[in-house]
Amino acid sequence: MKRYYVYILKCADGSYYTGVTGNLEQRLRIHESGENIGCYTYSRRPLTLSYYDYFHDVGKAIAFEKQVKGWSRRKKEALMQSDWDKLKLFSRNYTQYGKPDLD
Repeated sequence: MKRYYVYILKCADGSYYTGVTGNLEQRLRIHESGENIGCYTYSRRPLTLSYYDYFHDVGKAIAFEKQVKGWSRRKKEALMQSDWDKLKLFSRNYTQYGKPDLD
């Protein structure tokens, strides 16, 4: 059964890159080698694989990638740390619930 990976790379400048691929090892090599000069990660190497998950349905993988790309930095970090409580907290509507007190 085919796997489709959603992954997050931490870039040398501290930013995150989220992508989707059918071959994670090959895609990481392409990012690291700088094959694509126009790629976001080209000038932000070296890169660290910080998170990945896989799906058997390419549509679900693409939908999840788009969802994660829209998330805040701290929400992505909660995902990478598998901190489901923070992920849930950062998903709340601040207009309705107010900003969370993290202290």
